[in-house]
Amino acid sequence: MLIPFSMKNCFQLLCNLKVPAAGFKNTVKSGLILQSISNNVYHNLAVEDWIHDHMNLEGKPVLFLWRNSPTVVIGRHQNPWQECNLNLMREEGVKLARRRSGGGTVYHDMGNINLTFFTTKKKYDRMENLKLVVRALKAVHPHLDVQATERFDLLVDGQFKISGTASKIGRNAAYHHCTLLCGTDRTFLSSLLKSPYQGIRSNATASTPALVKNLMEKDPTLTCEVVINAVATEYATSHQIDNHIHLINPTDETVFPGINSKAIELQTWEWIYGKTPKFSVDTSFTVLHEQSHVEIKVFIDVKNGRIEVCNIEAPDHWLPLEICDQLNSSLIGSKFSPIEMTVLTSILHRTHPGDDELHSKWNILCEKIKGIM
Repeated sequence: MLIPFSMKNCFQLLCNLKVPAAGFKNTVKSGLILQSISNNVYHNLAVEDWIHDHMNLEGKPVLFLWRNSPTVVIGRHQNPWQECNLNLMREEGVKLARRRSGGGTVYHDMGNINLTFFTTKKKYDRMENLKLVVRALKAVHPHLDVQATERFDLLVDGQFKISGTASKIGRNAAYHHCTLLCGTDRTFLSSLLKSPYQGIRSNATASTPALVKNLMEKDPTLTCEVVINAVATEYATSHQIDNHIHLINPTDETVFPGINSKAIELQTWEWIYGKTPKFSVDTSFTVLHEQSHVEIKVFIDVKNGRIEVCNIEAPDHWLPLEICDQLNSSLIGSKFSPIEMTVLTSILHRTHPGDDELHSKWNILCEKIKGIM
């Protein structure tokens, strides 16, 4: 049953911060099921942060259900240039988010369900959560061949991944979250999670590719709505609580004081790109010059998302050495970003006004470099 999170619920939730309140204990009993009314990934990730940081989970675990508009979500220690096609994402308006948990990169859209299981650190048990999801799916489709693996994935037919797992364990609280593919655009997923960038060297956590399948491909009745209700029912049964899904607005500061500042931080360039572990790009490309091709070599070190070392080499007959040096020095300290590259190109044009041939070569070079950003 879906019920709005009333003002009474709100005040009871606020009373439950760190110190349990008798009224809230009577209402929540031994657990709570929440579902976000937002499809904004940053707002929903902020809910995870807020519950982890503020709610007293002793004896009262929480299941949080949420879905997002098209988004690629990378793990805390990953490199987005290694994990996804950023150029395609920009063209298609797909968001990029970095979560606070580890693990690999996933694609979210409205055909995917996200489940977050909150418990105390002592009660944290990923396999138990996955077994719960398996029971829920089998309750709807008894003959579904679905199982949890040692890697804490869920597979159908022994080979197709329908769910991946990540987690965060704090001093007292912990959460385990997983995806559940019901009707995701698999073609788009494959295109977005395929990095076109060459020559990246990094110690960042790398994702493990896998064959995926939607639950609706096995049974068209396994829609997101059906699966959400099944998981909620099984969760309620397992924790002996009322089967009520409380709808929440993740931007409501009366329920979640300070949550919007968390959402704002998750959207910043400094968090999404700046938290990327140090990496280097060592690549080359060719440009056409007088009916022949000229090779341009590029070596860039990136730290905290900013260019720390830059060495772009072009044949002197195509671009004079002093011009290359000027470009290299101009890039140091700037964000490894196509937007910054566009701004820098405009600035460089003004340093050599009226030189159309140089401007043309600069434009070609900068467009090539933007292609690897």
